[in-house]
Amino acid sequence: MPRADHPRHHRPRTRAFATAVGVLAATFATVLTAAPAHADHQQVPADRTLVSYVVQPGDTVSGLAVEHRAWTAEIVAHNHLGRTGALQVGQRIEIPVVGERSRGGSQTTMWQHPDPEREKVRRVVAGAARNHGVDPQLALAVSWQESGWQMGVVSHARAIGAMQVLPSTGRWMEDYAGRPLDLRRLGDNATAGVLLLDVLSRHTQRRTHKIAAYYQGLGAVREHGLYDETRAYVDNVAAIKRRLEAGRPPA
Repeated sequence: MPRADHPRHHRPRTRAFATAVGVLAATFATVLTAAPAHADHQQVPADRTLVSYVVQPGDTVSGLAVEHRAWTAEIVAHNHLGRTGALQVGQRIEIPVVGERSRGGSQTTMWQHPDPEREKVRRVVAGAARNHGVDPQLALAVSWQESGWQMGVVSHARAIGAMQVLPSTGRWMEDYAGRPLDLRRLGDNATAGVLLLDVLSRHTQRRTHKIAAYYQGLGAVREHGLYDETRAYVDNVAAIKRRLEAGRPPA
């Protein structure tokens, strides 16, 4: 079914996204009446760093996985959370944080923003990208270009948050997430933007067109090619991505 693609910036053009067939992303709902995790934790791979965490109201296993750069299934298995991944407020769990390795196998870390709020956005966007098989550096570059890694940004076209997602696009991405998405919450905003990048990658052969479609709309890219302003956008995102890959600040 075709879906409307509204511009996130004022442009006197009409755009349309092409249809996409995706895979629903599994999530775990938080349940406040769950049994606590067992004392004996299941072993995790050697490159994981175990981080102790006390469950807060509103926490979900999938949300913690995104925020802490971990795998949902490993959190569930390590803490014996059962099929539903149920959490109890006040429960202490261990989160197996995934270590990042360079091609040579040595341990590396991504550049971290000195501003705590922007650093939180960086971690959550990168975690969402990993969880959905999207290049984290690309997602981070798009987010920096769109918002400077800030959640409190709303465009003239009503695009919201760190990934600048339109409400209509957010509703579309709910089909892929398999659950409602609140674009004003960082985790859901990151998930919506990352899922959109994933959908676009399935319908474009060129990385430049995937980046362009995030800004211009896939239908408009196919029909008109890249507008001049879109070419500048793509160049900026690519430059930011190269800086991040080199361990440098995005700007």
